[in-house]
Amino acid sequence: MEYMFSVKGMIELRSFVDSTTLFAFDLDGTLAPIVSEPSGIAIPEDVRQSLMQLNGLAPVAVITGRSRADALTHLGFTPRFLVGNHGAEGLPGAAATAQDFARLCQEWKTQLIWMLPDMASLGIVLEEKGQTLALHYRKAADQVAAQEELLAAIDRLHPVPRVVSGIFVKNLAPANAPHKGTALEALLVHLRCQRAIFVGDDVTDEDVFSLHNPAILGIRVDSSDNSAALFYLQGQHELIRLLQEMIGILTRD
Repeated sequence: MEYMFSVKGMIELRSFVDSTTLFAFDLDGTLAPIVSEPSGIAIPEDVRQSLMQLNGLAPVAVITGRSRADALTHLGFTPRFLVGNHGAEGLPGAAATAQDFARLCQEWKTQLIWMLPDMASLGIVLEEKGQTLALHYRKAADQVAAQEELLAAIDRLHPVPRVVSGIFVKNLAPANAPHKGTALEALLVHLRCQRAIFVGDDVTDEDVFSLHNPAILGIRVDSSDNSAALFYLQGQHELIRLLQEMIGILTRD
């Protein structure tokens, strides 16, 4: 990985940025710092103001694991596109498919309640997000045991879901649902944009980075030897500098 604000990184950034570039961002851990209680996230005000300015200059998308409704309560502005549930909700022209995904998640919920009647005592919390389910075990007294119980139950679900792992959470998505990478590519096609920049921070964002699509500039918050992103920021504190660089390039042009 190359540092985004190296000479090479800045040359690459300038080659990608113009008014037809799609600027896409993850939410938790990227736009907003991770907190122990997910409902308490907040985007720093300088970041929010810069996003709003960028949104007025070029198309901006937020692609998040949260539901669209949940994400909207934290954004404080409306991006051109808001894609929720790891890509399964909010893509243009995909409303009917999203309803199918939601019905499937209800079927999984019924199966999980039957297989794990002691879910609450294990410290497992089932979060319904519409087109995906999230099974949290952060507060379990024995997190290893809770994860093992979860994985055993997930293996028995029908139809088999796509499992998106996070920190003390297993997200279940329909196998044929878009992930963050395919969702971003679909937005590129919809907008007829030639290029996109995507900024993310965790394993779910690797669905974008691992595309190795030359039309997408992937930037990771924090360096990682296990990431397929080509560039990195030294931390979330550098996001504001990145946004201002993007805005500066657009307004100079």
